[in-house]
Amino acid sequence: MRHYLLQCQNKRAKGRKHHLRLFGFYAALFIIVWPLACKPKAPARTDVNMPEPKTAAPTTADSVAVTVNGVNITESEVQALTEPELEKIAAKDLSKLPPAYVEQTKKKIRQWALENLIVERLLDAEVKHTKIEVTEEEVMGQIGKIASAQSPPLSLDDFKIKIEQYGRSFDQVKQQVRRGLGYQKLMEAQLADKINVTEEDAKKYYSENQQNFQTPEQVRASHILIEPKTTEPNVDPNQAKAQAKAKAQNLLQQIKAGADFAELAKAHSSCPSSAKGGDLGFFSRGDMVEPFEKAAFSLEPGQISDVVETQFGYHIIKVTDHKSAGITTFEQAKETIINQLTQKKQFELAREFVESLKAKAKIVYPPGKEPKSAEPTLPEIQN
Repeated sequence: MRHYLLQCQNKRAKGRKHHLRLFGFYAALFIIVWPLACKPKAPARTDVNMPEPKTAAPTTADSVAVTVNGVNITESEVQALTEPELEKIAAKDLSKLPPAYVEQTKKKIRQWALENLIVERLLDAEVKHTKIEVTEEEVMGQIGKIASAQSPPLSLDDFKIKIEQYGRSFDQVKQQVRRGLGYQKLMEAQLADKINVTEEDAKKYYSENQQNFQTPEQVRASHILIEPKTTEPNVDPNQAKAQAKAKAQNLLQQIKAGADFAELAKAHSSCPSSAKGGDLGFFSRGDMVEPFEKAAFSLEPGQISDVVETQFGYHIIKVTDHKSAGITTFEQAKETIINQLTQKKQFELAREFVESLKAKAKIVYPPGKEPKSAEPTLPEIQN
């Protein structure tokens, strides 16, 4: 993984890309809090030679993609949902991919989008039929939770600014959150009294999955990273490295003389962890690049390393805690296991409920647009 030091190299976490849309059945059901730690939406690429799926008839943005119980889903709605996924493909070097694979992937993405939109229509109808209401207070409360869950936490005003940076309006987000809360209330009513995960269920899972409860040796450390400024024009890389190393050695001397490690990290470290005084939290062997790991695991809590060189620069490491390898007891894991089993059961019952709605629905595709499979799976497209 080596994710902490990769953060320092890239100035941001290397996480999976997310888009500012609460689409998708299960995301909408449980109001997933999504991170905003990704780039604002870039314009769609138009210079990529991507083969178009062949259909029996040409399509326009307003043409019908599918009809669900008499309610039309248009091609423009499908496009809005598929566009972010297609942009991921467009960002790749398609010359390395077989044209047939690209075309098949596009078809799967379209089918996945249609499936999501069909389920939304069915759930919207059920919410209306059961007269579920979502208040403005509930919507704003949920948005407040989403904003505060960002890293760093955002105020409502800052959250609105972020939304605009992603090309969305705050009213659109409110509408999506309102819809998601409606789905959540609908499912809570449907699943009431159908889920009962007992302590015995949790014990059975614990005994059958012992490997999941083994904890490796871990250390908690803080560090100060000094990066050589090798990207500046007319800079000798060797000289930049020497200057960075000299700065790190000077900081180490200050620490040994009694200077506060956290304050020096805040003032001088190039890693995003500087905001937390250099704290990287707990990590296991294999999470860090080898020189850093070797130094960190050789120290006792409270000890400080010499200057350590990695491909990212020069580090001063302070170990603050240590955990020996062990096994999480059932009592320690019980609450988490029960929650996980409950969520799994919720997911299974929710899927069954949706499938029952689909089975009773009248879903009509225009000629030539019928899907080949009723259960599309969106292919994983690496960023």
